[in-house]
Amino acid sequence: MVSVTIKDVARAAQVSVATVSRTLNGHGNVAEDVRRRVLAVANDLRYTPHAAARSLSSRRTQTLGVVLPDLHGEFFSELVRGVDQVAREHRLHLLVSSYHGQPEEQVSALRAMRGRVDGLLVMSPYAAAQVSIAEELAATLPTVLINAQDASAETPSLNVDNYGGAQAMVEHLVAAGHRRIAFIAGPEDNFDANERLRGYREALARLLPGAPEWVLPGRFDEASGNAAGNALLAARERPDAVFAANDMMALGCLFGLVQGGLRVPDDIAVTGFDDIPLARYVHPALTTMRVNIAELGARAARMLLARLNPEPAADAAQAPGEHSNPLEKPRQSEPLRPELIVRESGLRRGGGA
Repeated sequence: MVSVTIKDVARAAQVSVATVSRTLNGHGNVAEDVRRRVLAVANDLRYTPHAAARSLSSRRTQTLGVVLPDLHGEFFSELVRGVDQVAREHRLHLLVSSYHGQPEEQVSALRAMRGRVDGLLVMSPYAAAQVSIAEELAATLPTVLINAQDASAETPSLNVDNYGGAQAMVEHLVAAGHRRIAFIAGPEDNFDANERLRGYREALARLLPGAPEWVLPGRFDEASGNAAGNALLAARERPDAVFAANDMMALGCLFGLVQGGLRVPDDIAVTGFDDIPLARYVHPALTTMRVNIAELGARAARMLLARLNPEPAADAAQAPGEHSNPLEKPRQSEPLRPELIVRESGLRRGGGA
């Protein structure tokens, strides 16, 4: 059987080999009708680029590396889903690794990516890991950080507005009539957790002067949320509302309170942060701050691709029908702002919003 070459595709699509190459490699400067025609011809001819040869000629692996604190839970699966959607649009693969919530293991995960990927997406919310990231990534791989505490101009980052989101949730609870608001915190050395705690504290001080803080420890997992709920059940006094620093802890807390005989939200309101898919399917459905997690991953991936494939600005020499690169420019991006989603668990006592 004679193998189909890129020249065969170009001849059948009546375009240049360069145009076929740009199309199959996901470059943005190809007109949409041309892109569709090339892809249709390649599919009809059953053309498959030779990955090894393509890597040798381009010195690219056609793979993006993703290093995350953990792989457990819906947040990380949604994040990877967003990254993968963009990667698939550009015919790229993903190599995913985790340092299992142990910042000291992050260096090993980063080193394992060298030579295997063209660029890196790194979620690094732990303060202790920032120095190691800078040392490991300096002059090695194009990188975009996600939710990192200290990003430099050389290493662009994309963050969630955790502080503003936490303030918005406290504002909602106060407006709903709650005056004793407890907060289930995340890990002490986690940037996201600290920003959400800071937002809770400052909003509480601003909206309810003199009201005491009520902070319970947590680890961003269901078990620690459940432990916090059980601690509240055993307390002589209980809060009007509980704001957990993420949905997993909120769901664990919700389960513990309901199992202990309390009615949510009649006896106590429960709210979270992230809006993982499960949040809307529990009973009562969870009030939370929605972070478009898949879009967070997709935006970070587009920023990385813009670093890997910088396109020249459009000028008079640009080919007819072609356009400038639509990828997000590699810069410090505006924070992703969470949206308040009010569901049954966080309603006002008596059923009002």
